[in-house]
Amino acid sequence: MAEYKKNSLSLTNTVALGTGVMIGAGIFALLGQVAELSGQWFPFAFLIGAVISGFSSYTYVKMSNTYPSAGGIGMYLKKVYGKTAWTATGALLMALSMVINESLVARTFGTYVLELFDVESKGFWPPVLGVMLLITAFIVNVMGNKAIGRSSLVMAILKIGGIAVFAIGGLWAAGFTFDQVVPSQSLTEHSLVDYLGALALSILAYKGFTTITNSGDEIVDPKRNVGRAIVISLVICTLVYLMVAFAVSSNLSIQEIIAAKDYSLAEASRPAFGKYGVWFTVGLAIISTVSGVVASIFAVSRMTTMLTEKELIPHRHFGMPGDIQKHMLVYTVVIAIGLTVLFDLSRIAALGAIFYLIMDIGIHWGVLNNLRKEIGANPIILITALVLDALVLGAFIWSKAGSDLLVVIVALVLMVLIFFGERLFLGEKRTVEEE
Repeated sequence: MAEYKKNSLSLTNTVALGTGVMIGAGIFALLGQVAELSGQWFPFAFLIGAVISGFSSYTYVKMSNTYPSAGGIGMYLKKVYGKTAWTATGALLMALSMVINESLVARTFGTYVLELFDVESKGFWPPVLGVMLLITAFIVNVMGNKAIGRSSLVMAILKIGGIAVFAIGGLWAAGFTFDQVVPSQSLTEHSLVDYLGALALSILAYKGFTTITNSGDEIVDPKRNVGRAIVISLVICTLVYLMVAFAVSSNLSIQEIIAAKDYSLAEASRPAFGKYGVWFTVGLAIISTVSGVVASIFAVSRMTTMLTEKELIPHRHFGMPGDIQKHMLVYTVVIAIGLTVLFDLSRIAALGAIFYLIMDIGIHWGVLNNLRKEIGANPIILITALVLDALVLGAFIWSKAGSDLLVVIVALVLMVLIFFGERLFLGEKRTVEEE
């Protein structure tokens, strides 16, 4: 695999990478799950999630303006906490949340593809098709930056345009009016914990903007364009999410959305457009999920390569040829395949949300205490981002502890193992260096 090169990603390509990750997971994988927790108010969950993500993005924009890096978040954590287990743990949680996102999107790909066929038992096929997607995405990534940039740009144009057609057509077919923006359902139909839990999943739908920071060294004029790409990607995805959410809510009842939560967009196209609408929506899902996985694998490989080069995580070749970047692509895809086979969509999304929010809180806290003056960050915005993340995370964990305690236990065990594993690794490194 060719080395990634500076100035190899334009602003347009970078926006395509960010939107590719976000739209792939957010619309097709998470819309139904957000609706399950927030009822008719789910479009507003995506809007509020965008606002919270906007506050979070401030920290990343300020850091990228000062420290553009191919390692992105890993490098930011190192700047904040130094070469410590906290840095390595936070970076690995982010990397894991991105790998989890890949498996989430891969299973979504399989679920939507099956809508084209009359398959009685679908349980076996989504993970199989997801694994095939991950292998294909690995091959695309091995081809290098230019192939990734071109494919991401073309797919971003196709899917954003296609999803806009779906949303506008769905709204028109349902006779949508602005009077329908405010739901008839009372806010008391769901608990505050459920609404905050829905926000955790909606934030997961926007976290793809962090993918942009992991490609800092490859972006043209990174000190200017990383921040611009983040803002543009968030704005585009917010508009797309709102249009689609209202189109789905106009064509399906909440009960119907929940019943088809893993393929809600395809189901929403049936009343308006019939089988042709389903084919069109499945085609969009395929384009969106493919581009999302390709972009995410690209970003994770860059981040973990940096962590390895900085000696923050252990690395073994296992007899594989090629450089560290190629090895990281292999490890990323293997882990994603394992998650795709072992977990369903709801549990994959829950793990991803928990890991991401904990890492995000760590970034904001570290910058607030150690770097805010150096990067010129406003402490009020940093504190706001911290409080919002903490409220959403706490409510989401509480909700999952009551409905699916295993997910919380798995998340806790993995975090403890990662932290103490990193302490052991970094401690051994220091011992060897001292000797």
